[in-house]
Amino acid sequence: MSHRRLFPFVIALATLPIFALTPGSPAPDFRGTDSNGNTQTLSQYRGKYVVLEWANRGCPYDGKHYLSGNMEALQREWTGKGVVWLSVISSAPGEQGSVSPAEENQYLKSMKAAPTAAILDPSGTIGHLYQARTTPHMFVIDPTGKLIYQGAIDDKPTTNQADIKTAHNYLNEALNAAMSGKPVPTAVTRPYGCSVKYKN
Repeated sequence: MSHRRLFPFVIALATLPIFALTPGSPAPDFRGTDSNGNTQTLSQYRGKYVVLEWANRGCPYDGKHYLSGNMEALQREWTGKGVVWLSVISSAPGEQGSVSPAEENQYLKSMKAAPTAAILDPSGTIGHLYQARTTPHMFVIDPTGKLIYQGAIDDKPTTNQADIKTAHNYLNEALNAAMSGKPVPTAVTRPYGCSVKYKN
């Protein structure tokens, strides 16, 4: 049995690169298909803030934020303020978190989730483009197409839902600052969660 099979829930380790993309640099454009069969690109949302959220419904770290309602609340709050929120699923076929479009839509409905769209990326093309490491792994892109934050959703790298109440939410901090015309206080943090289940 492989190491991956023995340890399906892997936190990003110190041996992994801390930085995926450098904040301040242009965010790479991409093209993907969402769970409703629509084409999604980053460039189509130029002029808006965009959140990219790497997701895996089988990951307990991701589950912490969905089962508590935290991720859904964040999605509703920020999309209500005009932010585009794209969930990205880069799990390869047969791996943890891999879903069909219908399965993803049913999950979003059952969780009352509210992303702008959920992009299925089974080839891992978008994930590798952004060097997404964990689920969740968050990226914030400003209206000019510049990356302004990437890393963890908050500063509590646990699966305990109770920790959400006392966590410092880096995503909220980045969006609140940027939308107020202020510099993002913390532009990079180390993401935590399960490793993205890329195709071998």
